[in-house]
Amino acid sequence: MAGITPSQTVGPFFAYGLSPNGEYDWSDLIINNLVTPDVSGERIRIEGRVTDCDGKPINDALLEIWQADGEGRYASAGKNARPNISFKGFGRVGTDGQGNFAFDTIKPGAVPGPTGDKQAPHIVVAYFSRGLLTHMYTRIYFADEKANDTDPILTLVPPERRHTLIAKRQQRGNVPVYRFDIMLSGDNETVFFDV
Repeated sequence: MAGITPSQTVGPFFAYGLSPNGEYDWSDLIINNLVTPDVSGERIRIEGRVTDCDGKPINDALLEIWQADGEGRYASAGKNARPNISFKGFGRVGTDGQGNFAFDTIKPGAVPGPTGDKQAPHIVVAYFSRGLLTHMYTRIYFADEKANDTDPILTLVPPERRHTLIAKRQQRGNVPVYRFDIMLSGDNETVFFDV
């Protein structure tokens, strides 16, 4: 009689299964520009850095994002057909040697929450890296959104921890840049959700 298969960590070997061409280069994994020719909405860039509790960069993490379009609609083939059908709302990027990452996308619109109330515009982030048994989930909210005050998920987070989920807007050139850093542990650890 066989026992339970032991669990394993996510990395450093996890690139094997995520690399579509069977290569190990991050370029096989990177889909960090979500902007498509037919997309409507405010174009933005999200930049950040992943660090451990000592502020040291995590140089081999993988981030996936999932978001609604500028009108608050997720990509689907259902009855809510979107005019910007090329925008899938999904992206993936690895961190560089200094733990940095970036996504080019559009600012999402508000979406219905668990009880039908509107959620503040946000982006869901799945975090993968070596040493994890399972990936972790967090969210990116935008500092310039008044709807954050009534978001049904964000208000579940203790007030003193909410800042770890808020991306701050910086203007550089024509495209707004939102800064969102991820800290894996310590006093300013990013809030991760038990999904």
